[in-house]
Parts: sequence; structure tokens; C-alpha cells
Amino acid sequence: MLAQGHGFVDSHCHLNLLDLEPWDGDFARMMEAAGDAGVSRILCIATDLETFPRVRELAESWPGVHGTVGVHPLYRDSREPDEDELVELARHPRIVAIGETGLDYFYASEDAQWQRERFRVHVRAARRSGLPLVIHTRKAREDTLGILREEGQGEVTGVLHCYTENRRMAEEAIEMGFFISVSGIVTFANASNVRKVVRQLPLERLLIETDAPWLAPVPYRGKPNEPRYVTEVAACVAGLHEVSVEKVATLTRENYFRLFNL
Repeated sequence: MLAQGHGFVDSHCHLNLLDLEPWDGDFARMMEAAGDAGVSRILCIATDLETFPRVRELAESWPGVHGTVGVHPLYRDSREPDEDELVELARHPRIVAIGETGLDYFYASEDAQWQRERFRVHVRAARRSGLPLVIHTRKAREDTLGILREEGQGEVTGVLHCYTENRRMAEEAIEMGFFISVSGIVTFANASNVRKVVRQLPLERLLIETDAPWLAPVPYRGKPNEPRYVTEVAACVAGLHEVSVEKVATLTRENYFRLFNL
């Protein structure tokens, strides 16, 4: 059971993909540990339509958990999302966003044109549904922001998750009404550039996440990630902004509720 009421929010987690070996396969024990750590809300992120039913099931089954619907830009072999289908699936009361979607030219620049078309489908679905977008973007600053402006037409908001790009892109996204989400990368020794950007951004536009099962923060780096470790991300952000961890938890929780209309 997650913590009740106040607490930390893991705004981007793939609950359906977590490594449960440390918990002997017991999902409930893992969730109980998250609650014991003070985690009260989790957003379970869809990466394709094939596994979306499990995302939806988790959102239905666990208080404090909501879900998204979308297809990740690197999932080339997944069934292509149709705008109408995304809108229809997003009508479910526990589904609160469209995504994970976006552009990744770091790992798949050869697929740029195809990625852009898939991204446009998601942005149109977000406009029609009135839901925010959860965006994955790497080395695609101009195209990401350009498509959001062209297709969103000022009517779409959302979050740039697991942010590793520069300050300028973050500020342009914030001007468009988007939030910036900080993952465990911010704790990595070689991520001074990420820490510099996070320090320069207002807490009122930040979210925190694990992106579990990947990117476990220090001191758990190299181990399977899970929601309870979002507290380490919060602690790092608190240090960068010279505020208490409690303040980071409160502000990022309020930001989460506002963005996803909860």
C-alpha cells in the first residue's frame, strides 16, 4: 500500500516492467516498501499498445497509481498508434496522459522522419483528449519544440521527462506550459551538466521520477530501480536548490496534481 495523503510522487515509473527478483516476485511487498518510504503517488507509463492493458490494470488496482497510454519513440516494432484509438483508450478515468512519446535522435536518428510522424499522432491525440503529454526527447530539441508548437497550437501541455538537455530547451518548454522532470541521473557523478540545469530551473515547474526499472540513483546505481528510490532524487534536488527535502516533496507533488488534473 502506498503512503496516504502527503508524500513523494514518482511521476514516471514503468510498474509493469519492474524487476521483482529482490522481492521474490511479490509486487505487493515492493509497493509496500514504496509506501514505507513515503511515496504516495505513482504514474505508470505505457511504452506500447501491446502492454497497455497491464498498465491500465495496475492503475485500476492500486490507489495512488494512475496510467498513461502511448508508444515510445524507440519501440519501432510495436503496433503503430492510431489517433482515434489513443483518444478512446485515454477516456478511462485512471488514464491521465498521452505518452510516453517524443523523439530520440541519440539512439535512432536514422528513424527521424518516422518518429516525427508518430509524435504528431500523439500530440493530436492530446489536443483532442485534453490530456497532457509525457515526452521523451534526446538530441532533438528543434524538432520536439517545433512539433509541439505546430500540432499543439498552444492547447497542449505536459512534461519533458528524464531531462538531460540544456537550459534553453527547458525554458522554452516551460514558456509553453510544460514541466521538467528530474530522474536519478541527477545524482550520477558524470551528470554535472544536468545538475547545473536543474539548479537554474524553478521548483514550481519541476517533477521528480525514477524511470524505474532503469536509472537507479546513487547510492543504488547499478541495481534495479523502483519507486521508493525517488526519495534520493528529491534529496539531490533539495540540495541543489538549498531547500528542505520536505519542500521539494510538497512542490513536486502539487505540480503533479496540477499537471495531471488530479
